[in-house]
Amino acid sequence: MIKKQVFLSFGDDMIHGSVIIEKDICKGCELCIQACPQESLGLSNEINRNGYRFAILVKDNCTGCVNCALVCPDAAITVYRQPKPVRQPNRVLESA
Repeated sequence: MIKKQVFLSFGDDMIHGSVIIEKDICKGCELCIQACPQESLGLSNEINRNGYRFAILVKDNCTGCVNCALVCPDAAITVYRQPKPVRQPNRVLESA
C-alpha cells in the first residue's frame, strides 16, 4: 500500500501592506484613492500646511500592491509590503 499525503491549508494567505503618506507633500489629487483596488485610501478632513486635504489610510486592508505610489504625481506615498506568509498545513490527509 502506497500512502500519499495531501496538505490542505486554510487561513489568511493575504499579503498585507502598509502605506506612509507624506501629508505635507500630498496635494489631495485623489489619484491614489481611485487607483486602490482595496479602497483603503480616502481624503482627510484636515488641511496640510499647504492648504490641501491629504490622502490617508481609511481601512486596514492594504495588500501592498503599490498602485497608489505609482500614480502619485508628487511621490508622497511609500508602500511597505510584508513578506508572503509561508503555507503551513493545517491538516494532513492520508490516502492510499
